[in-house]
Amino acid sequence: MNGVEWIVEAYGCAPGRLRDLGTLQELFAKLVADLDLHPCSDSQWHQFPSAGGITGVHMLSESHLACHSFPEYGTLCLNLFCCRPRADWDFVDELKRLLDAQTVHVRRIDRPYQHG
Repeated sequence: MNGVEWIVEAYGCAPGRLRDLGTLQELFAKLVADLDLHPCSDSQWHQFPSAGGITGVHMLSESHLACHSFPEYGTLCLNLFCCRPRADWDFVDELKRLLDAQTVHVRRIDRPYQHG
């Protein structure tokens, strides 16, 4: 069996949305619902002062979901690791819709548990 990990960078995002906790919480909630993920507890968030970004992490029974926003660069970095295979999620369209991202790079990594 293999797990799967997505490493995602969204560029050209609306800085105001990258500073808005509600927007990033909506992103996490949509990922959890759409991919049938199972949070172990509430997500944890840290909002940096002034015009800073937000760091969020969600511990999942499948592993983790994390993001870091950089409004000063218009960038969101997101990581989702699932210990069981999952269908791909439409990161490109969803991040364009939620964050006004201009460009989204998605890397999918299959994570085998046995060597060989």
